[in-house]
Amino acid sequence: MGTIVQKNFPVTGLSCASCALNVENTLKGQKGILNASVNFANSTSSVEFMPGTVNIADLKSVIQSIGYDLLIEEEANNQQEEIQKLHYKQLKNNTIWASVLALPVVVLAMFFMDLKYVNLIMFILTTPVVVWFGRNFFINAVKQARHRKANMDTLVALSTGIAYLFSTFNTFFPHFLHNLGQHPPVYFEASAVVIAFILLGKILEDRAKSNTSSAIKKLMGLQPKTVFVIRDDGSEAEIPVSKVKVGDKLLVKPGGRIPVDGEITSGTSFIDESTITGEFLPVEKEKGAKVFAGTINQNGSFVFEAKKVGGETVLAQIIKMVQQAQGSKPPVQKLVDKIAGIFVPVVMAISIVTFIVWMVLGGENAFAQALLAMVSVLVIACPCALGLATPTAIMVGMGKGAENGILIKDAESLELAYKINAIVLDKTGTITEGKPVLTNFVWTVSAEEQKELEQLLFSIESQSEHPLAEAVRNSLKPQSEQRFVFDKFESITGKGIKATFNQTIYLVGNENLLEDNEVNINEAILNQIKIWKEEAKTVICFARDKELLAVLAISDKVKATSAEAVTDLQNLGIEVYMLTGDNEQTAKAVAQMVSIQHFKGGVMPSDKADFIVQLQKQGKVVAMVGDGINDSHALAQADVSIAMGKGSDIAMDVAKMTIISSDLKLIPKAIRLSKQTIDTIHQNLFWAFIYNLIGIPIAAGILYPLWGFMLNPMIAGAAMAMSSVSVVSNSLRLKAKKLG
Repeated sequence: MGTIVQKNFPVTGLSCASCALNVENTLKGQKGILNASVNFANSTSSVEFMPGTVNIADLKSVIQSIGYDLLIEEEANNQQEEIQKLHYKQLKNNTIWASVLALPVVVLAMFFMDLKYVNLIMFILTTPVVVWFGRNFFINAVKQARHRKANMDTLVALSTGIAYLFSTFNTFFPHFLHNLGQHPPVYFEASAVVIAFILLGKILEDRAKSNTSSAIKKLMGLQPKTVFVIRDDGSEAEIPVSKVKVGDKLLVKPGGRIPVDGEITSGTSFIDESTITGEFLPVEKEKGAKVFAGTINQNGSFVFEAKKVGGETVLAQIIKMVQQAQGSKPPVQKLVDKIAGIFVPVVMAISIVTFIVWMVLGGENAFAQALLAMVSVLVIACPCALGLATPTAIMVGMGKGAENGILIKDAESLELAYKINAIVLDKTGTITEGKPVLTNFVWTVSAEEQKELEQLLFSIESQSEHPLAEAVRNSLKPQSEQRFVFDKFESITGKGIKATFNQTIYLVGNENLLEDNEVNINEAILNQIKIWKEEAKTVICFARDKELLAVLAISDKVKATSAEAVTDLQNLGIEVYMLTGDNEQTAKAVAQMVSIQHFKGGVMPSDKADFIVQLQKQGKVVAMVGDGINDSHALAQADVSIAMGKGSDIAMDVAKMTIISSDLKLIPKAIRLSKQTIDTIHQNLFWAFIYNLIGIPIAAGILYPLWGFMLNPMIAGAAMAMSSVSVVSNSLRLKAKKLG
């Protein structure tokens, strides 16, 4: 089997969840399509297919034939934005004019029904509302009917169309009902106001849906449009950021935003990286330091070399991940889509039954009552609130996560996170900084000797390729540029370095190296070494011939917030485990520092995944947190996978969530965000269903035998619009909630 291609295409013309489901089912039914999903909230389709088996232009034609459109051009995103702007402008005009014309119709219907020619006046005012400003409902309903499908537009077209035609007939042929002994009622206000209310509800939905994507727009706005490039002759030139190539030398002035990812080649400054890491304290940067697109240069000017441009930058990846997350569907949304798919036909059946029952039992004016009840049922049951319940909450949750430095790659992980009851943490780079630093340095020689010996040690470590050598070099600042030329330089695997200078042997390495060369270590130093090891530090010894000169301790420091984060997780009722490839003694020391009771050392990458499987077999929902390539197997196995943002690209690709700042304290926040989002979805579904459960029976006339109450279609339209607005508004409340 070849490689599966997955592409996203904007979809235009969606008006409800049923529309999204219709497009989705149509795409799935096309030859060569392996899978397809359509997200109503962000009007995007995700299509999976084998290369060479699908003609994208044919897909576009098929979708157009059912009343929608698939944007397949390269400039689709810009085109979609333009279409959305045009759609919003048209919707706004239609809403304003429909409301302006509907208002006098309502006033006439309520207070001036005895006025001469009132029916004709209402007909004149209502006709443009139904025929022109509400035309899209009828156009889309016809397109759906051609494919034996129905959606929200079908409901609106049926309800307002029947009321309008019935009223028009009674206006021009009033004698027909007069001859049957009934007064010929007109319901122009129902048609006009229902369309006006639904248009108003749609414009509020559109505005709210655009607000839920504000996080992406903010992220996109972080990159400057132009940048200063340094030419080969040293001159400056301002060019569009899209023209920047890897290797270009770029100048950033005080207060300017960094345009692409790179590495400083000259100059120093403090940079506000809060947009990427969430940390508000500026970070000092000098030559060799990495800088990221979207961050703000504070004081000095500097030149840096572009390393990642366009879609490769950290900022671009963040935007891409947020967009992917907002387009993905959690299982709860798939259930809602199925409900929406059968909802419309069921409601149509209820409306027909309502009409028949009223015709049979309605007595006098049965036809008029039956018609009104049927119209009310059709109007109040529009499923837009149902369709928006999940995606709006998910989109706001994703956006809020991004603003807090929590990138959520797919909606399923956001839905599952609040169920986590076991979390497995890698040690290096997750609990610890992931970078060894020199923490202790004890000399056994006089201060006079130390200067030259320090220079000698620096030279030895400068020639060493061992990862720990860098920690020693970084802490030793040479007093001069002097470099020692060694007579002999030997790297001994697993032990250290043996170097000869002026016929004197120098040793830098572990205790085994000293033992092999019969170097004596006194009791006090041995005790100190023991203490350091209990603190999970690595000890390096520096000796000359048989004499010990110094001992150094190197440690991968525990992050300042790790202990607090572990406590937060435990307070949420989550069992915390630590697995590491490091030795058992180091594992124990780090676990004690952060109060983790369950830990294992000497664990191979496959062992981590096996351990997660064992927890899952116990019925636990397991999260895995790691930062390295060695964690990728375990991340893929876990129910919820979380990568540290300063780790490997592979770990971030595999994981469903990424903590940009690598701060473990954001994981409890991610879990709280999940809980808040799912609570919001449940609340939204409650509101969507409660409107229908209560509204449909009332619209059908269930209260009429008891209190003589019939729901006016105008009020039904208002209730339907308010159900959608309440759902979207409830989702937007997520923005204001605290994550602890």
